[in-house]
Amino acid sequence: MTSRSQSTTRPRAAEYLMSAEKTHTENESPSLAGQNSGHHSGEDAALLQLAMDAIEELKGESIKVLDVSSLTTIADHMIICNGRSARHVKSIGETVIEHAKKAGLLPRVEGLGQSEWVLIDLNGVIVHIMQPVTRAYYQIEKLWDMDLATKGDPEKHGSH
Repeated sequence: MTSRSQSTTRPRAAEYLMSAEKTHTENESPSLAGQNSGHHSGEDAALLQLAMDAIEELKGESIKVLDVSSLTTIADHMIICNGRSARHVKSIGETVIEHAKKAGLLPRVEGLGQSEWVLIDLNGVIVHIMQPVTRAYYQIEKLWDMDLATKGDPEKHGSH
């Protein structure tokens, strides 16, 4: 049954990913400008574009894209953004999920019910959608962005 569902979802996902890659290279999104350092696969770029399109569709705020491929094996990229309220966070999350499902993907989702912090795993790209207070409290950018984590204290992470 697993192979059957994969065979029915993979072609649609591949079609979307190929068309998104073509669109991405022809018409670079301002939100992703400078994020591609040349070593990301087309699938990664397409997943990033899919998530960014969904977030921008519902006016997600303070969007940050992190390349975490050298830090972890769980994902190559993370997108972190804010929603203005629980309802806004939930709506952005539902839109990302809807876009992913239309592309034939099966995203894993946590936190949609409470909508304080929604995590969506697109298998290569992880999307964090948070209320501003939650984002300020957890400061997950500092966990994944070494430049931010060591700002002001070069001894904090690194050569010991």
